[in-house]
Amino acid sequence: MSTELSTAKLDSFFKSFLDIEGFAGTDISLNGIQVDNDGVEIRKIAFGVDASLETFERAAAAGAGMLFVHHGLFWGSPLRVAGNHRRRVKFLLDHNICLYAVHLPLDQHPKLGNNAALAELLGLENIEPFGLYHGRKIGYKGTFAQPVAIEEAVKKISFMDRPPLGVYPFGKKENASCAVISGGASGETRQAIEEGLDLYVTGEASHEVYHECLEGKLNMIAGGHYTTEVWGVRNVMRHCAEELHIDTEFIDVPTGL
Repeated sequence: MSTELSTAKLDSFFKSFLDIEGFAGTDISLNGIQVDNDGVEIRKIAFGVDASLETFERAAAAGAGMLFVHHGLFWGSPLRVAGNHRRRVKFLLDHNICLYAVHLPLDQHPKLGNNAALAELLGLENIEPFGLYHGRKIGYKGTFAQPVAIEEAVKKISFMDRPPLGVYPFGKKENASCAVISGGASGETRQAIEEGLDLYVTGEASHEVYHECLEGKLNMIAGGHYTTEVWGVRNVMRHCAEELHIDTEFIDVPTGL
């Protein structure tokens, strides 16, 4: 176990492989340290998807000095330190826990990210960037070595056998190609249709794309915003354990959404 890791050193470590600076003009999330500690060394890092009070409480109970999340507390606009926001910030300060958040840089990372993980789970080959978002492609697309039915694809991306939010079998019975963007990226179904892909995997569906998929004959899986975004934080957790030899723990707080 490491006894020499400050939040500043961990910040440098995360920035050495996550493109936080490169997404500064694209991602409204405040990537990086969102709430710092008082300078004490970090001996354990907890990892979770959301910066919720339950996640904070469980991280504290696990003895973590830092919590690394995908969805942080700040999203491009100032918040009054009141209500739920105050309670969350106060808990972190009272328990001297550093909150570290990484949003789009974690979605996009070509090896450790949510979308790379989904592409690997699906067994995609010939992988290329996909999904233009404010000038950056944050997802991936590829082909299957053997055609895959939508039901088989669902099983491949399920975390702890949790069911998807929705399955929309509007295209071929066997899929030869697929694109993935985790989380709330239902609008990118249009890009999948334009590129002639068979299957699109994301976290959430939306009412306005239902008929787009139906008329475009695109199969779509809404795997769940939470479920499609456990993979990146868990990959970073393993990377930290391997590279830093520090204690780590994944805090699973599923939303069912």
